[in-house]
Amino acid sequence: MRAALPEDLPHAVRLVEVAARHLERVEETNRHFNLTRIVSARDAAVKHVLDSVLPWKLFAGDGTVIDAGTGAGFPGIPLAVVLPETRVVLAESVGKKARFVQECVEALGLANVTVEARRAEEVLRDMREGLVAARAVAPIDRAVTLFAPALRRGMRALLYKGPDAEAEIAQAAAALRRSRVEARVVLRYELPDGLGGRAMVELRAAPRK
Repeated sequence: MRAALPEDLPHAVRLVEVAARHLERVEETNRHFNLTRIVSARDAAVKHVLDSVLPWKLFAGDGTVIDAGTGAGFPGIPLAVVLPETRVVLAESVGKKARFVQECVEALGLANVTVEARRAEEVLRDMREGLVAARAVAPIDRAVTLFAPALRRGMRALLYKGPDAEAEIAQAAAALRRSRVEARVVLRYELPDGLGGRAMVELRAAPRK
């Protein structure tokens, strides 16, 4: 993973250290209940950690990032390491997963991270600013419905998607029109070892006509 990290990634050395400890906890906990289907150590490093931080520049400069449906802590925990000045909120409605990430946050000493054991849309009701991150949470049409109230208040959402993101945006056209939300691909990148292409899709409220 160290060799694959971007040269300009902030706090890369600390990320490697923290990610190793985080993935050890994921692997141990995964033996007792299902946190992730990715069990290979190398695949986890690439598909979880590296995938989380490769689009880091899209999150830099935002005071708060809300990780919607963080699961085992991705992308929120890796992003919190490389962006220590950013407040990161891990929203997870499944109690066991929320307790797991809370224990990780405490063990890893991540002072800029808080955990909310609630659905992301409930957390967002209490917030007036911030950037929503969502990775493997829902198809775009469903994400639009979940996040539209926050988007209409001026927030944005960044969705981690696969290489067919434009097709998914097209399939969500009705939901986008109904919710008055715009979607566009703002970044593409490739994971190493032929593990696939990724696209970041931005959702924001459509301008009023």
